[in-house]
This record gives sequence, C-alpha cells and structure tokens, in this order.
Amino acid sequence: MKTTKQIPKFNSEAEERAFWESEDSTEYVDWSKAKPIIFSKLKPSLKTISIRLPEPMLEELKLLANKRDVPYQSLLKIFLGERIEAELSTMTLRRAKA
Repeated sequence: MKTTKQIPKFNSEAEERAFWESEDSTEYVDWSKAKPIIFSKLKPSLKTISIRLPEPMLEELKLLANKRDVPYQSLLKIFLGERIEAELSTMTLRRAKA
C-alpha cells in the first residue's frame, strides 16, 4: 500500500487551484482506490456581470440566437467560449514553437 501525503486545508478555491497546479496528485491520493461517480446536479459556478454592447451588435446577436432557437445570452456564452478556446490553443501553439 502506498503512503500518501496529507492534503492541506485551503482558505479559498483559488488557493486550492494554485496548489494543485504545482503538485502531483498521486503523492496525495491513491487513485487505485478511486471509484467513478456522477455529479448529476452539479452546476458550474456562475458570476453575473454587466456588459455594454452597441445596440446594432445586440440586435444582430438576438437575430442569430433566434435563428438557432436559443436565448441570446446563451449564444453569447457559446461565442465567448469558442473564442477563448481558440485563443488558448493559439497561445499553446506559439509556446510550443518558441
């Protein structure tokens, strides 16, 4: 049986995230004992923001959303998510070439 280190107590989610970004979880968790689990009611953390958009842009967004039969806020999240993913992929490729 493998000996594991004790997981520290964290004061915030950000502190925990920073810890796991620099640590190897196999030193803290015996993954051979892990069992699959489904978090059926888990929802991602959301933060409400306010954003100012030019009226024509908002109207075009609403038209696009209507054509796809989705709320315009949902379509905006899709567009932002796709763009963020593309930007992060581009950054990763640039770093790999450097």
